[in-house]
Amino acid sequence: MAPARKLSPPRQRKVKAVIFHRALLREFTNTGVVVFAVLLMITVTTQLIRMLGWAAQGMIPPDGVLVLLSLAALRYLPILLALTVFISVLTALTRSYRDSEMVVWFTSGRSLAAWVRPVLTFCLPFVVTIAVLSLVLSPWSVRKAEVYRHQLENRDDVSAISPGVFKESRDADRVYFVEKLTADLSMVSNIFVYSKQNGRTGVMVAARGHAETAPNGDRFLVLLNGRRYEGRPGSADYRITEFGRYAVRIETKESGKFVPSISSVPSLDLVRDPTARNQAELTWRVGIPVSALILSLLAIPMSFVNPRAGRSLNLILAMLIYMVYSNLLSIFQSWVSQGRLPTWLGWTGVHGAMLVLLAFLLWRRISVRPLLARSRR
Repeated sequence: MAPARKLSPPRQRKVKAVIFHRALLREFTNTGVVVFAVLLMITVTTQLIRMLGWAAQGMIPPDGVLVLLSLAALRYLPILLALTVFISVLTALTRSYRDSEMVVWFTSGRSLAAWVRPVLTFCLPFVVTIAVLSLVLSPWSVRKAEVYRHQLENRDDVSAISPGVFKESRDADRVYFVEKLTADLSMVSNIFVYSKQNGRTGVMVAARGHAETAPNGDRFLVLLNGRRYEGRPGSADYRITEFGRYAVRIETKESGKFVPSISSVPSLDLVRDPTARNQAELTWRVGIPVSALILSLLAIPMSFVNPRAGRSLNLILAMLIYMVYSNLLSIFQSWVSQGRLPTWLGWTGVHGAMLVLLAFLLWRRISVRPLLARSRR
């Protein structure tokens, strides 16, 4: 058996560095999967509760909840991924401080700046993904959601009916209720229609019914085998009529013009038309991946744990910095859109301030060890 070849010291250091980087990337990835799953679950649950409320009120059909929920999740993905990268790096490095691994790292002669390379290796693929989502897919999802909601808003009264929900007409002169209906409205059952015209109220109930379109294009809700009660409120003079077939004309609404929001405009169109409003939107879209990169590096000096100050203080400060960063991006976007701030300052102001903070914190953490060494002498 041939003896194992001994590696030279430079080769040994290189192998150790590769092993260390792989272990660190594995820890970043494992933490990131958990963090992203939690953030996505919170976001989806919040949006689902809101949309189920809309569905219960008849504002959207039940089968539209899943569509809008998927589009909303795609819209928020860039922000969720940026926050995931920040929390993953911060959590992993905080654990290294807490478990005294950083003590071994520093005593071996390595600096805190040596963590920059593995952190960049981990976060750069995420930054590219966030940029694609923010610049391309997120505006697309917003536009699809707006088009879908516009179609829902321009439905006629019967098409907007949901089973088991009282639905008021747009003119507020009728209220519809059906117990069951098919997806294409070919047949409905147990129908209730309340109407008010010329000071008289009418209530119609029928066992069955269906939607019907006349040759001239008018739509009707045809009630079969029912009764109509008509009279004035407070008076005993009510007329009861039994019918085998009764057609209620469905008021149609003229479709309004679809005006997309600035958030749904494709990024290339924003670049081609460099107005203040479009530039402000671009600063936000580009700012999300840039902030993800800066925050991941900012997590290196912020992961320091002071045993006397408690383990969660740095996490609280990190979340505070993230909220300030995000809010400043929104404020600068608004100021650029209103013309109160130059475009170039909107692009660089917040990120430049965070880079200065990053350089200061890194310098402060790196300079702590030499100062402590001189004080002990």
